[in-house]
Amino acid sequence: MPKLSVNIPAYEEFKNLEMLLPRLLTSLDTTGLDYEILILDRTVSTDLTHTLQSLSPKIRIINRSPTDCYGDAVRSGIKHSDGAFILFMDADGSHDPEFIETMLKWRSSSDVVIASRYIQGGGSFNGPLLKLMSLMVNLSYSIILNIPAKDVSNSFKLYNREVLKSLTLRSNNFDIIEEILYKALKNNRNLKIVEIPYFFKERIHGTTKRDLLSFSFSFLITLIRLRLS
Repeated sequence: MPKLSVNIPAYEEFKNLEMLLPRLLTSLDTTGLDYEILILDRTVSTDLTHTLQSLSPKIRIINRSPTDCYGDAVRSGIKHSDGAFILFMDADGSHDPEFIETMLKWRSSSDVVIASRYIQGGGSFNGPLLKLMSLMVNLSYSIILNIPAKDVSNSFKLYNREVLKSLTLRSNNFDIIEEILYKALKNNRNLKIVEIPYFFKERIHGTTKRDLLSFSFSFLITLIRLRLS
């Protein structure tokens, strides 16, 4: 069984993956751990699959199912991950592969490791409005759902396999990230969460898949649903 499963939800991110995967492979090789990389995409053409998998036999293309939504990408990744530790990262270049080694240093003493924007030393390239909205979302989830973390919403996290495999997740959008932490804490109030400072980079190619209005609405609905659960 591989020690680490790296999950990368991807939606029309081929150009970014071409640049990200060689860096990721180099970084993971330096850790000395056995690993696998799961690209969680919608239906991918045979040519693109061959191009990506030709980089390494450790790369697997997983068609997210039953739909193309982000939530199904995450659920598909958890289902197909074989590693003792499961890491999620974005495909757009905002998450540095080189930082994974730093996160792995905490794997033995923590159940969840968060690359955090909101502790001293962390941050992001986003403008003031997006930073304010993100802070409000994270503060709301942290206080209302009693989650002991400052950066709840970002996806760059390392999990002990057992934390994720025991969860039933309902969210279909990016709010599934908060749902993971909330339900993991409900299952185990002694869950050990550590945040280490990280500065999020700007995406390399393309535009974000997050529509601001639907993004905000889904977070509100999920917050209410989880609070009432």
